[in-house]
Amino acid sequence: MPDEPFETGRLFTPRVDHYSRITVRTNRYSVPVRLIGKKVRVMLHASHLVVYDQNVEVARHEHLIAKCGIRLDLDHYLEALVRKPGAFPGATALEQARSAGRFTPVHDAWWAAARKVHGERDGTRALIEVLLLGRHIAHEHLVTDLATALRARALTADAVALEARKAAQTEDESTTLPAPRDPHPAGQSSATVTSLHEWQLAHLPPDTRPLPSVTPYDQLLRRHRTSGSTHREGEAQ
Repeated sequence: MPDEPFETGRLFTPRVDHYSRITVRTNRYSVPVRLIGKKVRVMLHASHLVVYDQNVEVARHEHLIAKCGIRLDLDHYLEALVRKPGAFPGATALEQARSAGRFTPVHDAWWAAARKVHGERDGTRALIEVLLLGRHIAHEHLVTDLATALRARALTADAVALEARKAAQTEDESTTLPAPRDPHPAGQSSATVTSLHEWQLAHLPPDTRPLPSVTPYDQLLRRHRTSGSTHREGEAQ
């Protein structure tokens, strides 16, 4: 067998239309809006296709078998929709994301609450900004953060980002801090609870450094008093 895998896909080089879509074998697929008007490279496989801008992968879709189908990724249109949030509610990409389970009832509930507080336009823009956060946060984590923000009535993208940051810090601490050992045998209860701070202090290594000394400072004080009294005697003379 060869050391490098053999490419079995078929190459296409379509141009991106003004709807940010490419056509491959009568079917249309979305790509990021920044590529409108450019030619891209597409490798079509039996089950999927991959779109490249030069050598960088920019989109990946399931291969549509039926003719004249359309497959749109909502993420590809977010930069345009954040400037024109009025187009978001009726977007085909939104309906496909909802059907695929990527746009969940939690998204809808947060969106409805945001529109009620901020109005249709600003509430929708806030949701789109939250969806942009999904490029840096795992989908399941983003849904959890949205639910937390909704319960707290935190209806801005910054608030959702803060919830995501707190969740990430909590997850990091839970994986890096060792669990404190139970000092009591099984079956016995204790009336006291040791805090994490106390536990950490109890497990610090012994400090073998010498105690600090203030002797040099006392010497400076004595020199200061001596020089001061000498100066006063000189003035008296």
